[in-house]
Amino acid sequence: MEYRAHVVVSGLVQGVGYRYFVYRKAKDYNLKGYVKNLYSDDVEVMLEGDKGVILDLIQELKTGPISAHITGIKVEWEEGQSEFEDFQIKF
Repeated sequence: MEYRAHVVVSGLVQGVGYRYFVYRKAKDYNLKGYVKNLYSDDVEVMLEGDKGVILDLIQELKTGPISAHITGIKVEWEEGQSEFEDFQIKF
């Protein structure tokens, strides 16, 4: 069964290469979805795939690239929608 995780990451996550970090990791984990900056200065990540693999990536999101400083991470789970063909950076 495929799962979907909607993740919002707070902290110093914009202007530090965080989206590119997420993009590379999601590709490595073969997950689908997207990452984008929010006007609130947070970063939104939508992930679809195997729940265990998503959980592994979420652990890495808590650290991020060396220049990031994560202060919070919020995850909401739902059933996968098979809506994404790959993983993208949205602008």
